[in-house]
Amino acid sequence: MHRENKAKLLNRLNRVEGQVRGIGRMVEDDRYCIDILTQFQAVRAALNKVEQELLREHIDHCVTTAFASGDAAEQRAKADELVAILQRSLR
Repeated sequence: MHRENKAKLLNRLNRVEGQVRGIGRMVEDDRYCIDILTQFQAVRAALNKVEQELLREHIDHCVTTAFASGDAAEQRAKADELVAILQRSLR
């Protein structure tokens, strides 16, 4: 993973962590359910963005490297990984 991407992903994850802690405080404070659910949606969206960025990084680096290598087994392994992770995300 590139250093700049790693820093951005960690920054986003730290913000998500703060959002989740905030949801906990909202529950403790008996806040309005819709307000809490809205925050859940924001956390889910933020996590999806991190996931998209990490997937892009994997394709740009790991998958591209495998295909440039000419190693058919490595290419198949990377393609199979992508299919598996995409199938899990569709559940």
